[in-house]
Amino acid sequence: MSKWFETVAVAQRRAQRHLPKSVYGAIVAGSEKGLSASDNLNSFDQLGFAPHVAGNAVNRDMATTVMGQSVSMPVIISPTGAQAIHPDGELAVARAAAIRGVLMGLSSFASSAIEDVCSSCNQVLFQMYWSGDRDTMIQRLERAKTAGAVGIILTLDWSFASGRDWGSPWIPDKIDLRAVLKLAPDVIARPAWFWSFAKTGHLPTLTTPNMAVNGEPAPTFFGAYYEWMQSVLPSWDDVAWLRAQWDGPFMVKGVSRVDDAKRVVDLGATALSVSNHGGNNLDGTPAPIRALPAVADAVGGQIEVLLDGGVRRGSDVVKALALGARAVMIGRAYLWGLAVEGQAGVENVLDILRGGIDSTLLGLGKADIAELDRGDVIAPRDFFRELGA
Repeated sequence: MSKWFETVAVAQRRAQRHLPKSVYGAIVAGSEKGLSASDNLNSFDQLGFAPHVAGNAVNRDMATTVMGQSVSMPVIISPTGAQAIHPDGELAVARAAAIRGVLMGLSSFASSAIEDVCSSCNQVLFQMYWSGDRDTMIQRLERAKTAGAVGIILTLDWSFASGRDWGSPWIPDKIDLRAVLKLAPDVIARPAWFWSFAKTGHLPTLTTPNMAVNGEPAPTFFGAYYEWMQSVLPSWDDVAWLRAQWDGPFMVKGVSRVDDAKRVVDLGATALSVSNHGGNNLDGTPAPIRALPAVADAVGGQIEVLLDGGVRRGSDVVKALALGARAVMIGRAYLWGLAVEGQAGVENVLDILRGGIDSTLLGLGKADIAELDRGDVIAPRDFFRELGA
């Protein structure tokens, strides 16, 4: 079988065959009934194009800037926690992002330390939750700056604990004898995945080194999760305070309402991301692509507006840009590539998106992504959602 895959859907099918069932289930995730997770994908399918057939641009430009950083295309690696689905984890993603010229978001729940990631990619955005006390958060900001992070992402769209109708996969706090015995049937059924780790001499790490403070050992994933769960929920004053502690580009991720977007502008953020955390937050929250135009209309002239959720094709990227986004963020899409082919798989996914953007621009008769506007997208009546206006 060729290692190359032609679409993200093919990468996902290969990842499902390669990963243990519990690991694959943790990535697919979603919450409650899965309404938001499904809508994130299905909503893009409801949008169409009206292509030209002659006089189209011979050359197309998709380079842009996001949060003051020059990027080769309007796609950002979204931060996702614990990328121990491949032995190289976030380091493979960082190398791929650097080679393909895109920004990489690094999760505070990542399995690789920010110092190591920044040594592989010089365009890293460090992602934080409102977790711990203020002194702890300042230490994390200072560590990110020292490591070389070029910006901060504050994620606010993951605050509702909920079950899943199809059941949640069992994830251990650490890999010990109990975990090995419980996961053995899953792992035995996926020998190639197990061997990819075995030949390195290391089992998957479930620690979160970027949550460690004062030189303490890295907490486990659930240890970090517990800290976040026990933290007092932030007010808008708290968010403004955190923004004031960082003197560089700052994004607030998780906005879907116009009134919230205006507050993000008021606190001086550089960018906001319209997102519902991949459908893992409050189920029933509309897909980001539905909420995007209202947010972009309200604040797009004052702040960079990004979209995160449901992007699987280059044409999805173009739809988002035409509806007001400066760029998109991808999560599961690159994780499928990482799972099956490591760095090469992530590069493959980025190449798929680049090719899809280019072919869509060609069909629309556009020479530059800056030329895209809403007239390029066909949307059914009542498709969009104007929340909090």
